[in-house]
Amino acid sequence: MKFLVVGGGGREHAIIKKLSESSKVDKIYAAPGNGGIAALAECVNIKATDIPSMVEFAVNQQIDFCVVAPDDPLVLGMVDAMNEKGIPCFGPNKAAAVIEGSKAFSKDLMKKYNIPTAEYEIFDDPNKAIEYITARGEFPVVIKADGLALGKGVLICNTFEEAKAGVEEIMVDQKFGASGSQIVVEEFLTGPEVSVLSFTDGNVVIPMISSMDHKRALDDDMGLNTGGMGTVAPNPYYTEEIAAECMENIFLPTIHAMNAEGRTFKGCLYFGLMLTPKGPKVIEYNCRFGDPETQVVLPLLKSDLADIFMAVAEGKLADIKVEFESGAAACVIMASGGYPVSYKSGYAMTGIDDANVLPDTYVYHAGSKLMDGNIVTAGGRVLGVTAKASDLQTALQKAYRAVDCIHFTDAHYRRDIGRRALLAGKE
Repeated sequence: MKFLVVGGGGREHAIIKKLSESSKVDKIYAAPGNGGIAALAECVNIKATDIPSMVEFAVNQQIDFCVVAPDDPLVLGMVDAMNEKGIPCFGPNKAAAVIEGSKAFSKDLMKKYNIPTAEYEIFDDPNKAIEYITARGEFPVVIKADGLALGKGVLICNTFEEAKAGVEEIMVDQKFGASGSQIVVEEFLTGPEVSVLSFTDGNVVIPMISSMDHKRALDDDMGLNTGGMGTVAPNPYYTEEIAAECMENIFLPTIHAMNAEGRTFKGCLYFGLMLTPKGPKVIEYNCRFGDPETQVVLPLLKSDLADIFMAVAEGKLADIKVEFESGAAACVIMASGGYPVSYKSGYAMTGIDDANVLPDTYVYHAGSKLMDGNIVTAGGRVLGVTAKASDLQTALQKAYRAVDCIHFTDAHYRRDIGRRALLAGKE
């Protein structure tokens, strides 16, 4: 079969690496792909959001199956456009992708169907939002842009001054454009955070191995929020008892709620959870694989990913077995110095091949490109260095050993990925 994977980051590289291991897959195209993906797939220079060109390419190349990985093309309706041409896809249609495309929609959905989440109010007037924050008088408070904002549209404000500035930044200064025309103001939840990606065909939900993301740019969870500086799996705070509770109170109710709204969700539904003193609550939904969570979850998948994708698209997920390895995986993101604010690109990288030959280790490319036959940096998050082992401590040691092999100018990475997970139960 010929597969087309839409996107060009570390998540897409992890998906393509796993698809390349399937006996069902003869050829993989990636659009736009990147310098590292080019070793496994034929990269095609089409923007991930260019739906007409992507559909035209898929038709002309007689693509058998399309995987739409990023949020933007899903929210814009790429799956609908592919399906209209008879091309089956992994990913939700436009009506279902709104679960990530609008935080206001997802919060109202949870309220309507009694799915546990933080208390909130929605505003389209900055003055009314500030009045509400003033009257509430509780800090920290969380302010979220309604629409997509590259994972950066969430502000945790510790004081009234910060909250007022945050509302103005999103709604008046329009830092995130039209995504900030509405905001959600919600209570600040406390507890361990857990990411759970799940396969669903709209009826069956099969959660993948849980993971723990590290959002802050610097060690000890200091610095600015990023798209993610590293991940580990499984998340030690996510016990079997909590998993059963989430399935009963969150996962299945969400799928049933979307069906009841006429927005059946097929694809990967990401549950961002907070394990609060009052039980698990939803912080956010994503309508696709998380990045960099995918880089630790998929290496532990034993089953054929192509089979799973096709079963989801056909509504036959109940008919196949989805199995994961019992070990652990760790991913350390190597970023450009200055990320997530300003950084320079175009620096040559060395040592990637040396890292890739280490046992149970793989380097996923997030922001790289081929230039004159050399791989150079081309983004904020550049590489995701992943290793797996029978236990987390060993997986982390392997991942950092691989990081030590790789060099580029101004490389920046956290040195404490997984530390909190290793301390779980000892706190």
